[in-house]
Amino acid sequence: MKIHEYQGKQLLKKFGVAVPRGVFCQSVDEAVKAAESLGGNLWVVKAQIHAGGRGKGGGVKVAKSLDEVREFAGQILGMQLVTHQTGPVGQKVRRLLIEEGADIRKEYYVAALTDRTTQTVAMMASSEGGMDIEKVAHDTPEKILKVFVDPEEGLSAKQAAELATGIGVPAASVDSAVAALQGLFKCYMETDASLAEINPLILEGDGNIKAIDAKFNFDSNALYRQPEIVAFRDLDEEDPDELEASKHDLSYISLDGNIGCLVNGAGLAMATMDTIKYFGAEPANFLDVGGGATTDKVTSAFQIMLKNPKVKGILVNIFGGIMRCDTIATGVVAAARETHLSVPLVVRMKGTNEDIGKKILSDSGLPIITADSMADAATKIVAAVK
Repeated sequence: MKIHEYQGKQLLKKFGVAVPRGVFCQSVDEAVKAAESLGGNLWVVKAQIHAGGRGKGGGVKVAKSLDEVREFAGQILGMQLVTHQTGPVGQKVRRLLIEEGADIRKEYYVAALTDRTTQTVAMMASSEGGMDIEKVAHDTPEKILKVFVDPEEGLSAKQAAELATGIGVPAASVDSAVAALQGLFKCYMETDASLAEINPLILEGDGNIKAIDAKFNFDSNALYRQPEIVAFRDLDEEDPDELEASKHDLSYISLDGNIGCLVNGAGLAMATMDTIKYFGAEPANFLDVGGGATTDKVTSAFQIMLKNPKVKGILVNIFGGIMRCDTIATGVVAAARETHLSVPLVVRMKGTNEDIGKKILSDSGLPIITADSMADAATKIVAAVK
């Protein structure tokens, strides 16, 4: 799960990380009132979407008058903001953050994320903060510093100071940077985040350290114990098909291909997508029905896949362990009839009650193409689509 920048800054502030004063808005008039309430003569008008690169896409503008606040808010609200993280379609801007200006002397990058290799938390920092951090990581990885933190022991002042001095924070501001880094780590741990990123973390003219941006990802499996985080969820930012799938306990992710995939088990689903690509086509989705699929669940899966106009064929690939092949076969037949399926359908089943399942398919009278192996299934669906 992701949240907006303004929500992330609320969390950071709660854990002692300094952030600019800002006001969340949903209209142009609210934006102007927010700037008036903040005072001063410089404001930042920022699009709020679940993606990075907003500045390069035209979603962040500096206003030097209230008239410019109104102008920029009108331009950004409702725009289809395209960044390197949204894809070519972009994301509609429905929310704004109006923020006071900052006296930026230097930009840094800091983040906390799960490192599964070492089973610790990796605290990362760089002297090259800002919009091109991905380029820095690619071209000059030596500029990315890391320390690994035992989750039970926490980030020590010594480790935080090591990072701060390593990225060039002036000696007079190291204590402020240490407080920000320790606050970020504590926020990461206590909110069950999988990523907590500040880019940029800035040095101001007065020597203070402040978070100018905030990006968070959260472990969805831990949301049951994070009601405050769940309350931040913005359904407008989520794929409607993925949202619908979650209501039916389906693991679904939209992709760009034209072959819909219905599989049980995440590993088999990944292998199925790889096989489709190997035989010259592209999967339209990842879809794992899990080990407890029912007829209704399979029907819902078909309906979600077929909403995608790019889907020109469907491949069902089932390994019958806990999930019996006859149960899936019954669901597939019912789903094909209910959705008035008009695209090619290839089904490959192996395992428990395989023969019964295949008989259900053959007795259905539907033009279902059966396959005996993954390669056979992929070959047949690619040929049928072409």
